[in-house]
Amino acid sequence: MNTKSGSTLGIILNGVTGRMGTNQHLLRSLVAIQRQGGVRTPDGGAILPRLILVGRNEAKLEALAAQAGNVPWTTDLDAALEDPVYTVYFDAQTTDRRVDAVRRAIAAGKHIYCEKPTALTSAEALDLWRRAEAAGVRHGVVQDKLWLPGLRKMRGLVESGFFGRLLSVRGEFGYWVFEGDRTPAQRPSWNYRKEEGGGIILDMLCHWRYLLDNTFGAVRAVSCTGATHIPRRWDEKGKPYDCTADDAAYATFELEGGVIAHFNSSWCVRVRRDDLLTVQADGTAGSAVAGLRKCWMQPAGATPRPVWNPDVDQPIRFHDGWLEMPDAETYDNAFKVQWELFLKHVVLGTPFRWSLLEGAKGVQLAELAQASWAKRAWVDVPDLAAAGAKP
Repeated sequence: MNTKSGSTLGIILNGVTGRMGTNQHLLRSLVAIQRQGGVRTPDGGAILPRLILVGRNEAKLEALAAQAGNVPWTTDLDAALEDPVYTVYFDAQTTDRRVDAVRRAIAAGKHIYCEKPTALTSAEALDLWRRAEAAGVRHGVVQDKLWLPGLRKMRGLVESGFFGRLLSVRGEFGYWVFEGDRTPAQRPSWNYRKEEGGGIILDMLCHWRYLLDNTFGAVRAVSCTGATHIPRRWDEKGKPYDCTADDAAYATFELEGGVIAHFNSSWCVRVRRDDLLTVQADGTAGSAVAGLRKCWMQPAGATPRPVWNPDVDQPIRFHDGWLEMPDAETYDNAFKVQWELFLKHVVLGTPFRWSLLEGAKGVQLAELAQASWAKRAWVDVPDLAAAGAKP
């Protein structure tokens, strides 16, 4: 498909009235793209998003549509899918509603872009991929952390050979999510109900799958223990409810090449580190620590030589021995960067490897982590395509 300056691409946005959908996808990505005049194309043209909001709450839709520049909105998904003006379907609903809506969009011939997890089970996630491939529509899954400045700097170090032989990776993610009785919770209550698609294993291990695969090496096996540390919380209406989903996960991964990665994920932890997510990689030639926006490194030649002596205060100021990496470029919003790549993929056919199959890999890892927890054992992670997943 060729573009001309000012050409538009119709996009159905389903479920963006939530915090993430509103801020990251609608306002900071698509509305921002509109305000910059679209996504520029090599021929001097531009791809300009044309939006319609879909959801269940009329009041929220009306208010959000006005905030986004008086874009149209509807509670009738089928009507939106039937409209030929809109050729892309985006889904940011709760996970338990995603599969049915995406299937309907594929059947309507729409290109698909959606949040993760793409489904509650790997079988459903693979089914979405197969259907999209069979229908010949373009498809992608949000994998935003790949474009965070700190993690982009970390990936640059890996690609440059800075670490020498990579040994291990350690991730710390999370913060204290208030129970909701005295201080309002920062996350919606469905996150803590397994029957509604909640749980930190399903939510976060999808992130760790694409982060590990694309930065440090393919995940080959997983050992995971989950927990529901806080059994009772209060919902948006101030009513108490029992938590049925895990709110913390402690997972170890074996990567290709024998690299060991461990990630702690918790909504029940108080932060005393550089950021809400920090990732440390250690190798024979150096180490690095990345947060969301910053990255620090320490080469082997600058590594201090500690000696264990608990009888005196530690004489080494360990933080002082790290060099902060400079910003080599101006970093745009991570969600917006991937949106721009997907819009060019739809219109120009440029490569976009973050497909529904990649989304299925994330669901697969979460599913296997839950199996590991139940079995209290290591579980291998098979290659989905090699195992016969191709349609």
